[in-house]
Amino acid sequence: MADRAAKKRTPVAVRPERGALLGAMFLMATSAVGPGFITQTSTFTVALGAAFAFAILVSILVDIAVQLNVWRVIGVTGRRAQELGNLVLPGVGWFLAALIFLGGMVFNIGNTAGAGLGLNAMLGVDAKIGGVVSAVIAIAVFLIKRAGAALDRIVVVLGALMILLTGYVAVVSQPPVGLAIRNAVIPDQIDFLVITTLIGGTIGGYITYAGAHRMLDSGVVGPANVRQITQSSVLGIIVTGVIRVLLFLAILGVVAGGAELAGQNQAAEAFQIAAGEVGLRLFGIILWAASITSVIGAAYTSISFITSSATAPRRRNLYTCVFIAVSAVIYLLVGQAPTTLLIAAGAVNGLILPVGFAVILWVAWRRRDLLAGYVYPRWLLVVGVLAWILTLFLGYQSLSGLAKLWA
Repeated sequence: MADRAAKKRTPVAVRPERGALLGAMFLMATSAVGPGFITQTSTFTVALGAAFAFAILVSILVDIAVQLNVWRVIGVTGRRAQELGNLVLPGVGWFLAALIFLGGMVFNIGNTAGAGLGLNAMLGVDAKIGGVVSAVIAIAVFLIKRAGAALDRIVVVLGALMILLTGYVAVVSQPPVGLAIRNAVIPDQIDFLVITTLIGGTIGGYITYAGAHRMLDSGVVGPANVRQITQSSVLGIIVTGVIRVLLFLAILGVVAGGAELAGQNQAAEAFQIAAGEVGLRLFGIILWAASITSVIGAAYTSISFITSSATAPRRRNLYTCVFIAVSAVIYLLVGQAPTTLLIAAGAVNGLILPVGFAVILWVAWRRRDLLAGYVYPRWLLVVGVLAWILTLFLGYQSLSGLAKLWA
């Protein structure tokens, strides 16, 4: 009888809906390439030129090391990050949940601001009105009866649209690809604050867990599903990397051509210079798509940290709607310049990453009881530890950088 019960609890290989895994992959990718990254890319490409390629390469490498470990540990254990934290050391999970929730709220204010800027570039509407309209659309996604399926579809469609449109502008702007490749390996200059901010904005905070937590909801858990877990995480990282590189090249082509970007929305200027009025409208679509998917991802993941698998889906969706609404209201009241807010949010998230990732690595190294007998690859653990050490250093660097960002 006991053996039969144990077998019943043991996860087996499952074949979830294809849309669910695609949704998890694109939720990770679109959360990582949100308005913060677009703003950072334009700001830092103007400042560093082709040398910014090194920061992008570092962020992608750290992303690979972090996401491969996060997806595998969460997927194999079948537990959310905060649950693992409390099992490693009572209270750590709730501390992590508080950090993620508060960081997600700060970042979502930036996401809402980005959505407003996107609609402004696309249709010419006031940025604050655009932010509110986008928040209402995001809330509507979670009010639909099959909210999970709606979430998956919207992030996949908008993610694919971002790749196509950004790729077009990257070709039109004719960037110096060879120079970018050389600087990715041998940069003309290295700015640690830039690297810290970029990693915080594309990997840190809620972004780290967005795809993995969505994967749990799709039912892909346990050692029997390691292959699906790995494939999904790798494909998600590839999608993320492609969007990052294309956006950088699109703006680099304009900067390398001698254009001066000095306005409040430098990315919009770059796209307009590269492809005229059409380029400006395309930028608006790209920024809005990146922003609203990030609004959805931030809300979904942040709420997943203060609820459990036992929470009724309807109640969880209502909490998510409230989270989005509060973010939009704060955005209307803050009055902070959107660009500064987006960059600062990335630096804040860079401080959160070392804490949560330490929990993941500890489970992989010392808690085999939580891995259901799965033998964790040593090489993957070593890569994760190296990335964690780097996040510690970058997190320390960001402490001094935060004051400068607000100056």
